[in-house]
Amino acid sequence: MRADDQQWETSVEGPDGTRRRATIHDVAKLAGVSRQTVSRAVNDKGEIDPATKERVLEAARLLDYRPSRFARGMVQKGAVTAGLVIPDLMNPFFPEVAAGVLEAAEQRGWQVVMWDSRIDEARERDALDVLSHQADAIIGYFKSPDEVLARHLGGVPLVLLERGPQQTRFAAVGIDAAAGLEQGMAHLVGAGHRRIGMLDGVYGPGLRREAFLEEVRRYGLPVDDGWIALCAEHSVAGGEAGMERLLDTRPDITAVFGFNDLIAVGAMRAARRRGRRVPDDLAVLGFDGLSLGELVEPALTTLHIDKRRLGRLAVEQVARLRAGEEPLRGADAWVVPELVVRTSA
Repeated sequence: MRADDQQWETSVEGPDGTRRRATIHDVAKLAGVSRQTVSRAVNDKGEIDPATKERVLEAARLLDYRPSRFARGMVQKGAVTAGLVIPDLMNPFFPEVAAGVLEAAEQRGWQVVMWDSRIDEARERDALDVLSHQADAIIGYFKSPDEVLARHLGGVPLVLLERGPQQTRFAAVGIDAAAGLEQGMAHLVGAGHRRIGMLDGVYGPGLRREAFLEEVRRYGLPVDDGWIALCAEHSVAGGEAGMERLLDTRPDITAVFGFNDLIAVGAMRAARRRGRRVPDDLAVLGFDGLSLGELVEPALTTLHIDKRRLGRLAVEQVARLRAGEEPLRGADAWVVPELVVRTSA
């Protein structure tokens, strides 16, 4: 984007009555000047008639317009600020992703402002409303659909975490759940398991569930809604509650795949309370690769994700967008999990 095409951080009423972010075209029309003249006025360039400059600035004051941080960053070489929206800072997965973002941002001399959305769509929208005024770009986890995100961005570049390329029009960095589940299910089936359940999370578009179902179908294993239990929380407690329900509906399962490692650890705790030995009576497979998995007994077999690389790729996407380049696509924008076999499965 050229400097004289910069966005303005206010809204105007469109022809259909809806509110939209004003552009430099709206400012120029109001002041009766060209876009280039508006750009010179707001960026305090010398090559502009003082009376014209005052007219532009007066129009901006009357309408409470002000240039966005992103637009100013295209013409001024100040520090870049990236907004980072994390859904749950209590979950040890997300601080590791944040560490990757912080490391990559620091290497570029960027600043990072963090927001905990608490897996709440209203807080997500609040985050976008605030960060679109404070940051030059936004990276984050969002449940809201693209059209909702677009209404709250104000033209600021956005990079979504853990969205597949088929799920969003924005730049994204994803986790290749299909490649991970292919490894994990091959391990469980190779160990003789045919009755495999899943403890699913409620956050996100469901790529892990889709990958699990695809692998179950590929191996011709029995599965229906009773083989999958939803966990209201992505936590050990959530995994315990989900495992209790799953054992109630499918007491014959011999293995379970947890949406994440915390849920998988909770599954092991619940299984032991029900008299199931892990892995003799019930094999447990996690997904994340948290260090916690090495500390529990038995140690958790998991699909390990390079979480810092996930964060670094997100910063690379931001850098590309700011440079006017195409974002990374396909395999270049995916992190592939790797099976780490321990003693739980």
